[in-house]
Amino acid sequence: MPTRRRETVVHARIAMTVGMSLPRPGKLLGVRILGTGSYVPERVVTNADLSELYGFDPDWIVSRSGIHERRFAAPHQATSDLCVLAAERCLKAAGVPGSEVDLVVVGTMTPDMAFPSTACLVQDRLKLNCPAFDLQAACAGFSYALITAAQFVAAGNCRTVLAIGGDCNSRVINPRDPKSYPLFGDGAGAALVGPGEPDQGMLAYQLGADGSGGDLLNRPACGSRLPPSVEAIEQGLHYLTMDGRAVFKWAVRMLADSTQAVLKHAGCGVEDVRWFIPHQANIRIIHAATDVLNIPRENVYKNLDRYGNTSGGSIPIALDELVRDGQVERGDLLLTCGFGAGLTWGTALWRW
Repeated sequence: MPTRRRETVVHARIAMTVGMSLPRPGKLLGVRILGTGSYVPERVVTNADLSELYGFDPDWIVSRSGIHERRFAAPHQATSDLCVLAAERCLKAAGVPGSEVDLVVVGTMTPDMAFPSTACLVQDRLKLNCPAFDLQAACAGFSYALITAAQFVAAGNCRTVLAIGGDCNSRVINPRDPKSYPLFGDGAGAALVGPGEPDQGMLAYQLGADGSGGDLLNRPACGSRLPPSVEAIEQGLHYLTMDGRAVFKWAVRMLADSTQAVLKHAGCGVEDVRWFIPHQANIRIIHAATDVLNIPRENVYKNLDRYGNTSGGSIPIALDELVRDGQVERGDLLLTCGFGAGLTWGTALWRW
């Protein structure tokens, strides 16, 4: 398709997606987060490193994304390794032994392998006696996992559920693509969900998806549609591909619209929220959306300058940093919003 025609189609799709009726919000009360934990690999990759290795412009990276450095997993590490370390720290912080965990849900788009699930690998490493499964919603993976965990607890079917988000993005990004390679990093975070007081939990949440935008951000090869082959590898189809401009526009509008829908459903205003914790994809996306919402920038938590876009690990890493720093108190309202490939999104307003 000619470039101009494709851009017209993409822009029309974005306008249609954002203009359509959003999924009906819900609420889940009587649940709380008992503890959090996170892990990022030790290897720090700076913009200067990328300049030396691949010739990328460090100033362009900062101006276009706000990212100064990111973490890359060591050669022996996979997504499950990051998730296990985050989960161990989470359980320790919560003071809950693994024997009391009733379910493990992992949000990831970079599983160790197609099967078994990363959640099963984590369950085995932690020696847990419970079911375990993965959720694939890309950068919204942790939002999906956390809301699913809360559902199990609110329904009374589980006492404690371990929700984890983690990715090794460095394994699926193309070092020859200067527009996407600098944006991503590796990391994982976890939250243990359990019963809470009647006023605790999600005052409102929204999960959404629009599969018509699937080709805007995808990894074409290494699935059943396009199995691994010499030709696919030579064409770089085993790497992540992204229409950055289209995804940027969609993300800004969806972040703003979903946040407004959730706040309205909860009967709250921007001024009631202590911390806004958006997916750490790009500082320009975050600022554009939160400025539209008139959210003070000092109430928006950001750490992408240090970690880049860690996909499923993004929100739980940020949440864990806030909790460990003593920045969250009982009764505080926190709004999280994950968005990414699918296209998918998940927004939740928590009363701590």
